[in-house]
Amino acid sequence: MTETPETATIKKISQETPSIRSFRLDFPMQAKPGQFAMLWLPGIDEKPFTLTAEGKECAVTVQEKGKFTKALFKLKEGDKIGIRGPYGNGFSTSRVKKACIVAGGCGAAPILLLAEELQKQGIKTAIINGARTEKECLFAERLRKTTHDLYITTDDGSLEEQGFVTAPLQRLLEKEKFDCVFGCGPEAMLKKVFELCEKYKVPCQLNLERYMRCATGICGSCVLGKWLVCKDGPVFNSKQLRETEEFGSKALLKCGKDVPIKEFAEWRQQ
Repeated sequence: MTETPETATIKKISQETPSIRSFRLDFPMQAKPGQFAMLWLPGIDEKPFTLTAEGKECAVTVQEKGKFTKALFKLKEGDKIGIRGPYGNGFSTSRVKKACIVAGGCGAAPILLLAEELQKQGIKTAIINGARTEKECLFAERLRKTTHDLYITTDDGSLEEQGFVTAPLQRLLEKEKFDCVFGCGPEAMLKKVFELCEKYKVPCQLNLERYMRCATGICGSCVLGKWLVCKDGPVFNSKQLRETEEFGSKALLKCGKDVPIKEFAEWRQQ
């Protein structure tokens, strides 16, 4: 793991949706599904992004939002970027024989490597992938290659089932027994996923987002109750989530202000 940024070359840029791109870098990084790397643009900022490929080369998948991502989207293949990582605790597949994955929006990025790892281990997996529209549905075809049970929901009904991921999740939990539900997406969605898992007594592991500066547990910007998301997460299990009142409730902005999770989510989109 690198603690200071090293230089990597962008080998390939893939347009995944109208607002999301994947950047493949000529930088070796061994990582577990759910771990993240810090990308650095000199004179701009440094930000965390989930790894969507690892090994001899790595890749991150990014949605264009604010100042940093807009600058990143101006880069071309062959350009240089700073990178360090991997960081955090990823998903654990220990003792899992049957799984369900729930992703919402950009949440499909953190669970992509997980889906591929579960397939590699021969673990039967159902996947629910939610998006606002058909055009914004991320990694649907790559996820389809990992399972015979892929459910897609869109807010506007432009692709498959109209509605939220929690509807097919509840139907699955009512009729099937899973060893674990894995999830990533907007925290309001994850809170409902957690509540369904508690109702049906199914363990879950959820990938959460907080503002991060250092990624090493020094600055405290990503505090979540007694946890630090960069070190103790970004993946948290059911037991940890039960002990965290802030989950689905509030988070810190860059300035350190404590705000409701809805306001935090809106700020992250800027």
